[in-house]
Amino acid sequence: MTEPLFEQILRMERQLDQLYHRLILVVAPSGAGKTTAILKVQERADAPLVNVNLELSRLMLELTHRQRALQTPRLLQMLVDGSSNNMVLLDNTELLFDVNLKQDPLRLLQGLSRNKRVVASWNGAVRDGFLTYAEPDHAEYRRYLVRDFLVASPDAAT
Repeated sequence: MTEPLFEQILRMERQLDQLYHRLILVVAPSGAGKTTAILKVQERADAPLVNVNLELSRLMLELTHRQRALQTPRLLQMLVDGSSNNMVLLDNTELLFDVNLKQDPLRLLQGLSRNKRVVASWNGAVRDGFLTYAEPDHAEYRRYLVRDFLVASPDAAT
């Protein structure tokens, strides 16, 4: 029987203290149920949910393009630190991949997860031990070795 994605996340959450980066990436393409799973985790764990696209863009409204690139890590940290809960859920993270911000999205998320448990949605896939975002010919394409974080995915549910 297939384990629901939200249960997979909750099970993995108990393993996070064994990792340097306490990060779970919920990896699947758009429309695959990441937000639904994260909302169910929010209900059960009573953790804050941050819509990264909405909140980060709201904080960047008055900033110049250069300031946005420089301030993204600090602003994202501020959003995560806004809660006293030891876990935060991040959904709608596509803004982190905007080439104009000149950020490394995985490194940003890993940095956030050093002091707090972070569960973040990731529109992409895991294949042959690599995490990807977008297609290779796309400007926002990213490819990372799956290491030092956990991956929850409807494809990996067992």
